[in-house]
Amino acid sequence: MNSKKRILVWDLPTRLFHWLLVVAVVGLVVSGKVGGNLIDWHGKIGLLVLGLVVFRLVWGIVGSTYARFCQFFPTPAKIATYLKGGWQAPGHNPLGAFSVFALLGVLIFQLLTGLVANDDIAFVGPLYDLVGRDLSNLATGWHHLSVNVLIALVVLHLAAIMFYAHVKKDNLVKPMVRGWKEVDQGESARGGGALALVVALVIALAAVFAASGVWLPEPPPPPAAVETPAW
Repeated sequence: MNSKKRILVWDLPTRLFHWLLVVAVVGLVVSGKVGGNLIDWHGKIGLLVLGLVVFRLVWGIVGSTYARFCQFFPTPAKIATYLKGGWQAPGHNPLGAFSVFALLGVLIFQLLTGLVANDDIAFVGPLYDLVGRDLSNLATGWHHLSVNVLIALVVLHLAAIMFYAHVKKDNLVKPMVRGWKEVDQGESARGGGALALVVALVIALAAVFAASGVWLPEPPPPPAAVETPAW
C-alpha cells in the first residue's frame, strides 16, 4: 500500500526565484567571459541578480515553511541524522542546505565586488565612485577569481541533482517546477502570504535602486582645455 502523501514544499515565489536565478547566472557568466559590448549587459544582469538575492534573503525569513532559513539550517544534529540515513524531512537536506548557503555567499561576494569593479577600458561598476581606482582594481581581481568558485559550486549542485535522480531515485527538479512532492511524512508549507511577498519585493527593489548608483551626484565636468596662444 502506498503511504506517501502529496504536500506543497516549494511556494511559487521560491520557484520563480530559483529559475530566474538560473537564467541570470548563466547570462552573467557568459557576458562576463565574452566581455566587449556584452559588459554593459553584464552590469544590468548583475543588478537583476542582486535584486533576486536580496529577495531570497528576505524570503528566507518571511517566506513559507520550507523556504525559511531556520527550517533547513544545517545544525550538527540535523547533519548527524542525515549521515545515519534517518533524514526524511521535506525541503533541503543538510548537505543541500550547505549548497544553498555557499551559493548565496559566493553570489553576494560577486555582487559586492562587481558593483565597484572596472574593466580597464570603459566600464565601471555603478558604485565605483564610492571606492576609487585602487580599491576598485583590488575588487576587480577578486571578482574575476571568485567566479571560478561560483562555477565550481554550480557544477557540484548539478552533480548532486543527478546523483539523487539516478542513485537515490529522488527527483529534485520536479518539485522545484510544480511545487508539490510525494513524501512519507511532513506537512504542506504554510506562511509567506501576500504581505510577506510585498515586503520582500519592496526591499529587493530598494536594494537594486541603492546598488544602481543613480542617487550618486554627477561627477564634475573635466576642466576646460587651455588654449595655447600661437606666437
